[in-house]
Amino acid sequence: MTDGAAVEDQESRTDETDQVSRAGQTDQENREGRAAVEETRPRRRRRRGGRIVLTVAAVAAAGAAGVATLGLGGGSPAGDTAESVLPPKTAAVTRQTLIDTQSADGELGYGPATTATSRLSGTLTRLPGTGDRITRGKALYKVDDRPVTLLYGSLPAYRTLAQGVEGPDVRQLERNLRALGYSGFTVDEEYTYATAEAVMRWQEDRGLDETGTVELGHVVFAPHAVRVESLQAGKGDLTAPGGKVLSYTGTTRAVTVELDAADQRLAGKGAKVTVTLPDDTTVKGRVDEVTTVIDPGDGQGEDAQTKVEVVVELVGGKARKAVGAYALAAVDVSFTAGTRKNVLTVPVAALLALQEGGFGVEVVRGATSTYVPVRTGLFSGGQVEISGDGIAEGATVGMPK
Repeated sequence: MTDGAAVEDQESRTDETDQVSRAGQTDQENREGRAAVEETRPRRRRRRGGRIVLTVAAVAAAGAAGVATLGLGGGSPAGDTAESVLPPKTAAVTRQTLIDTQSADGELGYGPATTATSRLSGTLTRLPGTGDRITRGKALYKVDDRPVTLLYGSLPAYRTLAQGVEGPDVRQLERNLRALGYSGFTVDEEYTYATAEAVMRWQEDRGLDETGTVELGHVVFAPHAVRVESLQAGKGDLTAPGGKVLSYTGTTRAVTVELDAADQRLAGKGAKVTVTLPDDTTVKGRVDEVTTVIDPGDGQGEDAQTKVEVVVELVGGKARKAVGAYALAAVDVSFTAGTRKNVLTVPVAALLALQEGGFGVEVVRGATSTYVPVRTGLFSGGQVEISGDGIAEGATVGMPK
């Protein structure tokens, strides 16, 4: 080989070595660059055992209205074991009774007011005062100096009662006559001559014409004694059928609550409630009346709404004594929405929304953990009822930090 050829061959080998060196350097730089990029990228959700889970921080709020199912699509078999990374905190599965309560604003007073309307034409010659109590057989007011008498009953007066008439309103009248001390008739649905005789004796005792007939408009039926809430007319005013005279309530202290129609389930008649007074004293109550009412709105395009008016009676001497210091007051009423006895529970924050739908918990056993699907029940006080395969009292479940 000539000297020129040798030199050329040596230069060629040197170029190849430089190219290999530069290529190796470039690969190293690429690897370092990719690592730097990976460090700056947002970290993706950690995947454990092929299952993606989301912690449910706000599920307690959703629990009252039914928890929504969360997920990411796809799925994997239940019971996958997690990697060695365990949850930052844990809690125990406990067995207890959950009571779900819901509160509503109430007004302490004497219950809702009823308006008494006249069925007679004439002049109002006597009216009671605001706050007066009227009992059975007493005059609620007078028209042309003739009393309109209060009797007890749930059926409003709607016709004149006379001999030969039959119906439940006859029985209601006869019960009142018997309670006022009159006898000689059978309490039934027939207005007999014996009933008319008792009515005449009652009319005589009240200084009225002894007709034996109870004319429409001369009696008002209410479930019990009444307290005059307010007057809608004055003494000396003319009245006519349909004219408002006064409004009245019951005579015992009660709390009135207005609920949305969707919450009517809370207020079954006879249901027990707790009433919190302005001084934070709590007393017992019981749902006495439940009535559906229509709120017409404010007349400016607002739709009418259906509301549920609930009357709560106060139970026991302690309750009646405690409310004695208040004429009217705003109070808080707690209804029991649901009770679950002897159920397994975990903190709400332990629930996980599984990618395949539904909820689960991360059951921790030693250095490993397993995702177990669960069924949820009642939510209350930060706890949730759960059940499912592998869920037992005393088990340990994962919690967020």
